[in-house]
Formats: sequence, structure tokens, C-alpha cells
Amino acid sequence: MNTKGHCYPKSIILQAVYFKLRFTLSYRDVEEIMKMRGVHVDHATIQRWVYKFTPFLESEMKKRKLRVGTSWRLDETYIKVKGIWCYLYRAVDKLGNTVDFLLTRKRNRMSAQSFLIKAISSNYRPRVINIDKSGSNTAAIKVYNKRSFSKIKIRQCKYLNNIVEQDHRFIKWRIQNGLGFKSFESARRTLSGIEVVHMLRKNQMVSRPEITMFKSFCKLAA
Repeated sequence: MNTKGHCYPKSIILQAVYFKLRFTLSYRDVEEIMKMRGVHVDHATIQRWVYKFTPFLESEMKKRKLRVGTSWRLDETYIKVKGIWCYLYRAVDKLGNTVDFLLTRKRNRMSAQSFLIKAISSNYRPRVINIDKSGSNTAAIKVYNKRSFSKIKIRQCKYLNNIVEQDHRFIKWRIQNGLGFKSFESARRTLSGIEVVHMLRKNQMVSRPEITMFKSFCKLAA
């Protein structure tokens, strides 16, 4: 990749992108770490690398992700984008494995339905979905059941969603040192990269058990 007259090898690009997605670092922090390693790269260039490569990482992870369970916990959390609150829909199975995620501008039935369709198309229909008292999530599942002639059970048990609420905290913690997202698309791509690395951290990729997280990350980008 050629940026401002410099040609960086793939190994350098992957290191920078991994640092940003794995740790609670700003782009300037990553720039400083790379400089300590003898690599002079501007933070804006690292940001472009993250923007460019995260959709590919998400696509590859979908192909290599281990099968999740049939009992899901679905919830959404708040993410600020350009000063406006957006909504990150997420689901995990009963063991805490990530099912899927989707950033939306609104919190309503259509957003919940879009997430549900994405999650099921990337995995399969669950047996049961545990949700909070959200009317939009309930309506989304009912509409999906009606249109697809399926019988996904809706369960509303607050303590069962503790596992997905705890999982939200990891994602929120990962972005707290940044200066905030300047655009919806930038937020969507960065969050997808963070989610992919979070899945690697939870050993959700088909790979040899002794392989490190970074090597798994590199295999996704191979």
C-alpha cells in the first residue's frame, strides 16, 4: 500500500490495524507505538487502513466463525457518532459467544428487524431469543416469525441478558480513548473490526488451538 510516498509492507499494516482494534488506544497512540518500533506512519494513515480493511476482516470472520448456540440474548447499546446517539444491536449465545452486531441510526422495529435478518442469515434461526421489555425487539421477532413461517420463541428474562450487557461493556471500553466517530460509516467499520477481534479473543474462529490471537488475525487478512 502506498501512502504519501511510502510503501508499507502488509505485516506493518496488520500490526497497526491490530493494535487499534485490540487495545484501548487512540490513533495517535498507535502512531507513537509504531514509531517506537522504527516505523514512521501518520495516525491519519492508520485510520485509513482500519477503514479500508475492516469490512474484509468481518467478511472473512463470517466464513470461519465457529457455530454458535441456539439460545440467543439480544440487546442494544448506545454509541455516539458525530454528537448523535446511534444504536449498536448485538446478540450473544448463552455461553457468551458473539452471534452478530449491527450499528443503526434509530432504535425501532425496522432496526431490530434488520439486525435479526443479518444475524440469522450469517448463522441460522435460533430456537429462542431472550430480550428486555423492548416493544420494538418483540415486534421484530414476531414479524420475522410471521413472514418466514418460523417459531422463534420470545423470552423476556432480565437476568439472562446480563451476559450480553457485560459484553457491551467490553466494546464500549474499547472506544473510550478515541476522539469520537466523525461519520456513521467510520463508526460502523471500526466497530466491526473491534467485534471481530473480540470474537478472536473468545476463540470463535476455526483454527489450531495453539495459535495466537495476532496470528489468527493475520490469517483472516491472508
